[in-house]
Amino acid sequence: MELTDADLIARVLADDDQHAFGELVRRHQSSVRGLLRQLTRTDLALADDLAQEAFLRAYKNIRSFRGEARFSTWLYRIAYNCFREDARRRKELVGVDEEQWQAEQDPRSIDPGLRHDLMHALSLLPLNERTAVVLCCQNGLSHDEAARVLDIPLGTVKTNVLRGREKLKRTLAAWAPN
Repeated sequence: MELTDADLIARVLADDDQHAFGELVRRHQSSVRGLLRQLTRTDLALADDLAQEAFLRAYKNIRSFRGEARFSTWLYRIAYNCFREDARRRKELVGVDEEQWQAEQDPRSIDPGLRHDLMHALSLLPLNERTAVVLCCQNGLSHDEAARVLDIPLGTVKTNVLRGREKLKRTLAAWAPN
């Protein structure tokens, strides 16, 4: 039987089990890196550096995880904070491209031409809309969970997702079935 995230966290907390934390990293590294790739506009090296920083912070601060949300939501928040801090250092705007990230997660499920256009369409969205779309549509977070990750009001997340999706629909209208 496979251990749950909660079981692994308990092992880390009780015994400082680095193997248990390693399993948590293996389970979540792809989605965390995918989110960061969207935020960094596919700068793979920067995304990987930020993911590493996020997991280091998660390990150091695992005792602060209260279990009020899913472990993945807590990790996304840490990763998003790493991104924001780096962006502030570089004086850039903060945001996420959800559909692009979604397309990167399962490249077999989408036409390569559409994937390219989708990535481009996502890059055209304002950062706040892109981030909300990626978290909710690609990563499957609820609006409430995304609001926690982004530390913004629930209504703002809903608005950003709605606006972002509408803009993507207009941009990608040529791909609609006839």
